[in-house]
Amino acid sequence: MSDTPAPTRRAVVQRGLWFEEFDPDVVYEHRPGRTITEADNVLFTTLTMNTQALHLDAAASEQLAPFHQRLVNSMFTLSTLIGLSVAQLTQGTILANLGFEEVTFPKPLFHGDTMYAETVVTAKRKSASRPGTGIVTFAHTARNQHGDVVATAVRQTMVRTRPEES
Repeated sequence: MSDTPAPTRRAVVQRGLWFEEFDPDVVYEHRPGRTITEADNVLFTTLTMNTQALHLDAAASEQLAPFHQRLVNSMFTLSTLIGLSVAQLTQGTILANLGFEEVTFPKPLFHGDTMYAETVVTAKRKSASRPGTGIVTFAHTARNQHGDVVATAVRQTMVRTRPEES
C-alpha cells in the first residue's frame, strides 16, 4: 500500500445549459428515447381526469376509424417531449416555463411506440427586467421509431445566466 495520497478528482454534476451556452446552430438530440406503454397512457389519462374513450376504452376505440385502436393521450405526448429535453438542456438552470405556442400533433402515438425528441434554439436574449437570466425559445420535435413527426411545440423559458464563479 502506498503512502501517496490519491489524486483529487474533479466532480461533474449533471446540469442543463447556462443561457450563454445555448447555440441556435445546433440540433440537440435527446436520448435515450421513451417507449410508451399502455400503463403510461392509462395512468396519465386517469390522473388528469381525461375520460376520453379514445385513450381508455379498447373495445370502443377498435370500432372507430381511422385508427381502430387507442391513442396515446396527446398531453402525455407533449409532457414527454418536453421531459426528454430536460437533462440535456434545462436541468437546474431553468427558472420558469413562460409559455407554449404552436403545439401540433401531426400523427398519433400508439401503445408500444418509442418517442425520440430533438430541440433547436430559435431565439435567445438577456432578460431586461431580471438580471442573471435570459429568455430562450425552443422548437421541440418528437418523432416515433419510424421517424414520423408526432408532436411539435415552441416553448419560451427563463434560464439562468452563467454564475460569476463558473
